[in-house]
Amino acid sequence: MTRSVRHVEVVCTGNICRSPIGEVVLRAKLAEAGIDDVVVTSSGTGGWHQGDPMDSRAAAVLARSGYDGSAHRACVFEGFAGRDLVLAMDSGHLAILRRQGGPDLAVPVELFAEADVPDPYYGDDTGFAEVLDQIEKAADRWVDHLAR
Repeated sequence: MTRSVRHVEVVCTGNICRSPIGEVVLRAKLAEAGIDDVVVTSSGTGGWHQGDPMDSRAAAVLARSGYDGSAHRACVFEGFAGRDLVLAMDSGHLAILRRQGGPDLAVPVELFAEADVPDPYYGDDTGFAEVLDQIEKAADRWVDHLAR
């Protein structure tokens, strides 16, 4: 029996740091696990950076670990239609998304990691490396979940 393609959306604030890292890492780990029926995209709760590539520090930390984020362009979260799972980078995003979805939301909205993924934007490269590490560990958990 063939499963239909599932769509996972990863969401942060501006879609230039955390959620694109989450998108790239989760997509790579799913491919590595041979899971080909999941599409992963990302977006932000706001449009400040719409159309921009990911933050250069995010792209650099990904590249140093063998990931390619060069194709990313920031976009705004536009709703739950066509999504099977929405993953928020922190509890603030989680609250915004659940409020946006309302009480009858049928799409699961969860935190990407067990704890909030901190926003590295106003910090230095170390923060981006820490975010990547946290996201990689959390992505392994989502790969196990999506393999079922």
